[in-house]
Amino acid sequence: MTKPTNPATTTTRPLWQRLLIRRLKFLVIVAVILGVALGGSYLFAPQWLMWADTMRQAMAAHVEKHTVQAGDTRWSYYEGGEGPTLVLLHGFASNKEVWLEVAKQLTPHFHVIIPDLPGWGESSRNDGASYNIDTQARRLQGFVDALRLQRFVLIGHSMGGAIAGVYAADHPEHVAELALIDAFGLKADENEFFRQVFAGKNPFIIDDRAGFERIWASVFSKPPTLPSRFVDALIAQNQQNHSFIERTLNELREPSQYLSVQNRLDKLTMPVLGLWCHADKVTDISGLDSLRNGLSHTSAISSSMLNGCNHMPMLEKPDETVRILTGFALSH
Repeated sequence: MTKPTNPATTTTRPLWQRLLIRRLKFLVIVAVILGVALGGSYLFAPQWLMWADTMRQAMAAHVEKHTVQAGDTRWSYYEGGEGPTLVLLHGFASNKEVWLEVAKQLTPHFHVIIPDLPGWGESSRNDGASYNIDTQARRLQGFVDALRLQRFVLIGHSMGGAIAGVYAADHPEHVAELALIDAFGLKADENEFFRQVFAGKNPFIIDDRAGFERIWASVFSKPPTLPSRFVDALIAQNQQNHSFIERTLNELREPSQYLSVQNRLDKLTMPVLGLWCHADKVTDISGLDSLRNGLSHTSAISSSMLNGCNHMPMLEKPDETVRILTGFALSH
């Protein structure tokens, strides 16, 4: 005989409730899978999460990544925005991503181009080739030609500032204005960082988390906190580039390199901005005085100092950096 159905155990929920429960169960399963995937990526492939965050920043800045072959280099660069053209150059052992926070505020008003300098980031590198300031400035002209740029505002940070200064001296027909941010290549008072470098040490070589924290403290006033696996990924990237970092820093120890802009100040005729963090531990702020005192033929000189930052104003003081750069670019 068939057992009678107990009405109390019969599902009495309306159809819409049953469908909603099924959908909620599906979403819970998806969330669990995503959580496991993200947790696994963080533990075993943190570079994927870092890449995703970089993509998020690039989208927020309204820039797109492109590549172009110029001379011996396959350049990787960001481009976006409309208006006067700004070209931004990063510093030693850095990459184009360092400018994304600033770019987010610049692209509504400017056409922004941010390359990885040859040998760094995603741009190509040739074994045995020179990557000193003069050679990089020559490569930059190839990049300018490849993108068919005419006149633009050239902005360089640290080593990128030295490259920008040398390029502007050699190609004033392209550089409408020049902005040097905590720039290398100028005569400055010796600080502890300078003494270590010229004693043969290389503070940019990182082998462990202690080394990472040391260089982080050298360039930031208040070092940002990163997830530990992100730190491990950055250390691994640095280790892959040890020989290139060492070889390139050896080139920059030559007087012709660490005074590369100083020796060309009388050739700069365009408006020039010097922007420095007051507490810079890498390129001493006395370099700003050398810049101002050595510019004998420029049409206009501007200078600004920021408090509360060290060597990375575009990351520690992005709003103030954008305000100063925008005022400078639009004033001439």
